[in-house]
Amino acid sequence: MFGQGLHQLQSVLDRKADLLQHEFNVIGKQVRVLSQQITCTPQAERAPLFIALEDLYVRQQGFGYETNRWRDRARDALRQPNPETTRLYLKKLLATGDDMVRPAVDYMLLLLNASENELAALAQSQLQAIANATPASRYIERTRTVHELRGSDPAPRRLAAFEFANRTGVAQNDQALAELEAVLNDPDPFVSEMMTQTIIQMHRFRALRMSDLDVAQSSTVYLTHLTHPAVVSVLIEVAATARTGFTQQATGRVEANNAPARAAALARLKQWHTPEAQAAVQANARAPSPGG
Repeated sequence: MFGQGLHQLQSVLDRKADLLQHEFNVIGKQVRVLSQQITCTPQAERAPLFIALEDLYVRQQGFGYETNRWRDRARDALRQPNPETTRLYLKKLLATGDDMVRPAVDYMLLLLNASENELAALAQSQLQAIANATPASRYIERTRTVHELRGSDPAPRRLAAFEFANRTGVAQNDQALAELEAVLNDPDPFVSEMMTQTIIQMHRFRALRMSDLDVAQSSTVYLTHLTHPAVVSVLIEVAATARTGFTQQATGRVEANNAPARAAALARLKQWHTPEAQAAVQANARAPSPGG
């Protein structure tokens, strides 16, 4: 149990380093954009741009330094030879004042100070938590801990989102959707990004594949309110896919088509100014209307 706790602590410290690395990469992109802007700016007007560039370099250097420090702290988690050095190590971590790592440090201190009966109770509590875990909660935890989901390349996150949303029964699961929505604004940008991608894919499934057109319409409307670029390709699919299903009327369930959803998707695409969105709008203008 103690070893597991140290591995969990190391994972938290690595996540802290991941966040700093993310900021380092963001500033790197800003540096490249500003550097390109400088080359296109007349010599006499470059002075304030060089000042801004220097500021970015200083900030990036700071994030690089902090990233390396937290990586070192993560490696040190499994290098403590005895409980005394572990206590000293944990005390230093607490001294950083970082709220993200404090719960994991407090847990390790609890393990160090717990009696055998208390450790047994903790172990039983952990087993119960594992038994009660839902597919969505395990997925969220995976986002926090799996290294390839926390890098600068977004492709693994997109693939994982697609695969999770297309598992049997997941997209239709309102509880799973609610669990993901609950962490949409997570302070961890990788978690927030992953949940956004996954929710988009779940609503894509509902909008394109569910025979209940009322649910499909609701999902389409939800997608039209999102501002994440990944939603554009889904709206294009919805606008281009004519299909039939069932809708609830006063007289009962009746067969209908998805023209309202297609029209809503198309209307939102007109507000996106990406080449893909505009191409879809122009293609639609040359084709019969969704209701036709």
